[in-house]
Amino acid sequence: MLGVLAGVLGVSAAAVYWRAGLSLSHYDAKAHLVVARRILDSLTPSWEQIGAVWLPLPHVLNALPVQIDWMYRTGASAILISVVSFAVTAACLAALVHRVSRSRTGAVLAATLFAVNPNVLYLQSTPMTEPLLFALSALVVLHLSDWAMSDTARIRAAAGWTIVAACLTRYEAWPVTGAAMGLAAWVKWRRGVDAGLVTREMLRLARYPAGAVIFFLCLSYASTGVWFVTGGFYVPDPTLQGQPMAVYEAIRQGVEDLAGDRFARGATVAVLMILAAALVRRSWSGLVLPLALLAAAALPFYAFLSGHPFRIRYEVPLVLAGAAAIGTAVSLLRMAAPLVAAPALVLVMLQAPAFDREAAMVREAQLDRENGLGRRAVTACLARDYDGTTIMASMGSLAHYMQELSLAGFDLKDFLHEGSGPIWAYALHTEPSLYVGWVMIEEAAEGGDLLAQRHREWPGYLAGYQRVCEGGNVALYRRVSAGQTRGGV
Repeated sequence: MLGVLAGVLGVSAAAVYWRAGLSLSHYDAKAHLVVARRILDSLTPSWEQIGAVWLPLPHVLNALPVQIDWMYRTGASAILISVVSFAVTAACLAALVHRVSRSRTGAVLAATLFAVNPNVLYLQSTPMTEPLLFALSALVVLHLSDWAMSDTARIRAAAGWTIVAACLTRYEAWPVTGAAMGLAAWVKWRRGVDAGLVTREMLRLARYPAGAVIFFLCLSYASTGVWFVTGGFYVPDPTLQGQPMAVYEAIRQGVEDLAGDRFARGATVAVLMILAAALVRRSWSGLVLPLALLAAAALPFYAFLSGHPFRIRYEVPLVLAGAAAIGTAVSLLRMAAPLVAAPALVLVMLQAPAFDREAAMVREAQLDRENGLGRRAVTACLARDYDGTTIMASMGSLAHYMQELSLAGFDLKDFLHEGSGPIWAYALHTEPSLYVGWVMIEEAAEGGDLLAQRHREWPGYLAGYQRVCEGGNVALYRRVSAGQTRGGV
């Protein structure tokens, strides 16, 4: 029932943000559509177009729908996946808390805290991949909780295949899966099952995540020549780099910005209550299982420590984890749980009201808004003078703009980008005028893209081109044909 209600809420939220023109505001929302589309719509269509920076499952699921122009230009099919994922997450979260606590109040509170968060509601209204992560992560923990709390010794294959799907969706699922497996094994052992049997089942289950990771590493190597891409898509930010305590504080502040300080403090107290209860009573050991979702914090911690610029979006999975922890802790109050749950929900919602247009995630999604307005001049220029020749652009920085250009009638096969194989390498390292008629460069974001860096290193790189227009940090160059002077196109 909660899943159905969440689905209705999700559809309503998607409609609200669609009408507000915010569904595709985030540059990554557009970029995800591009990666899915380019598998079949490209100069060199192939499975290698799936890429290696992002995990493949969301793009594979959306690869066929986005070949329909309307689906690609609006993101409708990917938004549908997000809304369904949102409903599944709410249902799984409620089932998880009820499974380990037998408390309906705690289950409803956990699902509601998650579902009414304005940042979650916004993300599930976009083509972003976090909603699918939420659904699969919650389902993984639910499957393992069912096993840990049951009398059955053998883990069902469904748990393993859910883990595979989660591990091929977003990197946050990797630590969540490891934590869920470890906690499930501990709970099963604490409930009296032989440690050897538990270990054997975990080793058998471990084949699934190991296989998923190996598959992705092979995909990465086959498409890029690198086993695992760890850099090259951002400029290191020294603000948090190499400072673990500063990173911890930034992540905690991020959770407060997303859900309010009451939610953050409540989640902290809830975790302590759960750990104490699980250690005191053997029968309460299963309460720790929802805490596996907290392991999603490992990704932003590692990223920010390594110098990745701070992004509020990376903390949104902790809203799911915090909601699970608070719902589970409230269930410990038994008869008094309803008396605490209702005011707790109200107090949290007062700080993070649903559909808040000033929510942190909504604001972050619009960081590129002004640049988008500026790029309209480039779009008009290109559409007016386009001669059918190929346009060179870095997908690492301008994938979102390629999606925007679809509204002006451009397809991905009109572009030469990193996924175009040797042709891209030749054009990048030699004379591009031999291969492309246009060059499009992002000159500012993250210090400028690969083409901007190449132009700085070799001023003569674009000697065969004339700069014809610019806007929104994007510069457009057109090849000067034989017989033309540099003074005119």
